[in-house]
Order: sequence, then structure tokens, then C-alpha cells
Amino acid sequence: MKTQTAQTIYGCFAEQVARRPDAPAVITRARTLTYAELDRMISAIATMLPRNPRFVGIVMDHGPAMIAAMLAVLKTGAAYVPAEPSFPVDRIRFMLTEADVDVVVTQREYDGLFRGAERIYIAPDFSDTPVPQPIPVGTATEDLAYVLYTSGTTGDPKGVCVENRNVLGYVKAFEHEMRIGPGDVMLQHSVCSFDIFVEEVFCSLLTGAALAIPSIAEHDNVPALLDFVDEMGVTIVDGFPYLIADFNASGRVPKGVRLYISGGDVLRANYCDQLVDRAEVYNTYGPSETTCCATYYRASAGAPLADGTYPVGRAVLGYRVDILNEDLQPVDRGQVGEICVTGTGVSRGYLTQRPESSNFVMQDDGSRMYRTGDLGVMTDTGDIAFLRRKDSQVMIEGKRVECTEVENVLSADDSVDRAVVRDHSDENGLSYLVAYLTPASQSIVLSELRKRLARRLTSFMIPEFFVVMNEIPLNSNGKPDDAALPVVLKAG
Repeated sequence: MKTQTAQTIYGCFAEQVARRPDAPAVITRARTLTYAELDRMISAIATMLPRNPRFVGIVMDHGPAMIAAMLAVLKTGAAYVPAEPSFPVDRIRFMLTEADVDVVVTQREYDGLFRGAERIYIAPDFSDTPVPQPIPVGTATEDLAYVLYTSGTTGDPKGVCVENRNVLGYVKAFEHEMRIGPGDVMLQHSVCSFDIFVEEVFCSLLTGAALAIPSIAEHDNVPALLDFVDEMGVTIVDGFPYLIADFNASGRVPKGVRLYISGGDVLRANYCDQLVDRAEVYNTYGPSETTCCATYYRASAGAPLADGTYPVGRAVLGYRVDILNEDLQPVDRGQVGEICVTGTGVSRGYLTQRPESSNFVMQDDGSRMYRTGDLGVMTDTGDIAFLRRKDSQVMIEGKRVECTEVENVLSADDSVDRAVVRDHSDENGLSYLVAYLTPASQSIVLSELRKRLARRLTSFMIPEFFVVMNEIPLNSNGKPDDAALPVVLKAG
């Protein structure tokens, strides 16, 4: 039988429970749970899970019960597979089916999202119940912790498998740089299927800090969110650059926030020019395949590049980040190459064999390197600057999207003969998608096509613009001729 040790996510959380049982762990407007209360909730949910589960789906509203459910799964030695209830139904079902989850922890109002899977229902206001005896099943540091689904080239999302030790290695790096600990309150704003969520939750609860979760109404309303941040005593705001930009443009700097962390997309100087003199501001970089961030750059102590963007910085503790050519050899400083990551956070890989699996490369010393597919350059200061993708992947609203996946879903639609998806940038440098398609019949109803796409693609993956063409222009190699595609302009 496996035993729980401090070298697991739950084991480290249990250490915090023992050290500070009465300290706040999860804060909402409705209630505050201490570390001890959260741990009792975790044990109560763990008793509801089947014996020795392997994968457990979690589809819940954000709140204490959701956090407890994830830690309960980890306590039993299983891995959780998270999905937002707002995701397209077909996408949720694909994720849970591919992972072959043993059970789904959810709420009764989301019962219609599932087909055939066994369910355990947890109400958002769930309170702990007495547990007659300790949960006997534990986990090991090399066991999987979770599977996050990201955009894939095949038309279906791919599941990134992250181990307990990957998360613990990253928490150590985050704690080392950001000095998080008791007394800090982290805003929980990210969706559960993105690696920023992992950073928010585990870098807080494994270091003695608290997690503050706004309501759905507050989440997308900047003035209300700012009120929440002030009233809940938030000290760390972690999110996409657009969240940082919203705070920056509000004309109101939260009093207690000491640290802003931007990740998932390019951070521009004008996104944080009102914040850098009042708090620490970091720009970070790293795909889900490396757990969370692989590099940090302290923008509040640095300077933007000539194009107005900040570098992504240098490798975090326990990681190595290199700029390599196609032969995986280092390029000279100032030359463009692929950003490649080695270290404690490099994940196990994908749940199933994917074309992208070849991006995980075994090194001569036994370590594993991940080829990110991102192009970068080492600046004169020794910091890395992110340039662009080397393939069809693009950042939309801070999330990585494979244009090929969107193309494949479009092409599978009965009303579409052929589709090409390309990204363009508005005047602020933010990307948006344009779909060029030839119809399979005389007429195509774009409103109905959008509805069908919404069953398989998350909202940010659906192209903003559709261009119906008689034929897709091709170059001499028989591939779509991007230069001949009409440009659709969008104001910033």
C-alpha cells in the first residue's frame, strides 16, 4: 500500500494543516475555511470516492468544495481531470471519455453534461461530515496529479499529464522567487483547466497562504472584482495580461496587493504602467507541459523591449531554458531559436500518443527536455524574449490555440468543403482568428455553423470572422497561399 509523504501535493498540504490549523485557507464572501476545516472537507469527500480510483473528473463551480474535491482526489492517490461547466458539452465528454474517469465529482445542476459516467454530487455549500477513520490510501511523488487538456493538432484536445513531483518542484521555485507564505492572500481567478489555476491554488495552499475566490458575478466585473480584492485583503494577483491591464486601466490600484503576476501571453508596458511603481510586477512564461512557468522577469525592476513588450526573463529554480536550433544546438546570443525547457517541471507527456509527443526529448543525462515550439532570442542582458510560435499555434485571450484543431473541426462540418484558419493581430498586438472556408453546398448559415462549433470548441477558439470563398488560394506547393487570403482588420 502506498503511503502519503511530504513529497506529494496532499502530503505538503497536510504539513500546513499541522502547522497552522486555524489559519485561513479558502476565503469567499459566504465563508472562510481554515486549513483544518478544509482538510476535514477533503477527508469527507475522499470517503465518497470509489476504492483506488485512477482518474476522477471534476466539473464544479469555483469554491471551497471544488478545491476540496481536487485535494481529496490527490489524497486517495488518483489524478483529477478538471473541466469548467461552461465548456462545450462535446469537449467535456471527450476529455472524460479519453481519460476513462472512474467517477465525476460535480453538482446536480450539471448532470446533463455527462453521458454514462458515474457521478458524485457535491453541493457548492457542502460542509464536512465526520469521518470515522483515516483514509488509508496514499500516493507517491511520481504519481500523476492531474490531466490538463490543451488545444491539439488532431482536432481534439490533448491531455497533459503532470505528476506530484512536477507540481512540488514548481511550488518550490515560486516560493523562492515570490516569497509567498502565511499572511498572503492569492486571488483565484483562472479557469481550472489552465496552468495558472495550478499556480494559484497549490502555490498558496502548500505554503501557508490563503486563496480568495470571487463569485461568478464578481469574476468578470472589474469594479466588483476590485472591491473583492480590497475587502478580502488580497496580496497577490495572478492572471493573464488582460487582467493586469484591466486593473491598470481602472484608475484604482488595490491597497493591499504587493505582487502582480502576468502569464499566458505577451505583457506590454502599457498594460502595467500604473502598477510597476506601486507593487512588484512579474512577466512569466511556460506552457502546461512544463507544469506552470519556466521563466520569470521582474518587470517592476526592469525595462520593456523596443517593441513595448517585456522579456520573459530567465529560468526559474530547478529549470533550465535554452534557445536551440533545429539540431537542438545552442544558438548565439541575439539569434532566433526555439525555446526548450528542461527541469523538475517537465511533465510526463500526453495521456495518449499524439503527434506532439515527439516534442518531449530524452537527453543524454537521462533528463527530459520539452521543445515548446515557441521562438525566442537571448537579449544582451541575458533575458529571453518571446517572439512568436513556429507553427500554427497562437495565443487567444491568453490561451494557446492550435489553428489546425479549429480547421479540423470546421472541415468536419457537413456544410464546409474546406477550411483554413489564420490568426491576425489588432492595433494593440492582440491576436484574433479568421476562418476562410468554401461551402459544401450553395448556401451556408454562419449562425448555425457557430452553434455547431460551440459544441466542440471553447468560446475563445471560435473564429471572430468568417470569410466565405469560392476556393482557397494555393501556392506552387499546393498549400494555402496566406499572402492571397484577404486580411480582415479589427480595431483594438
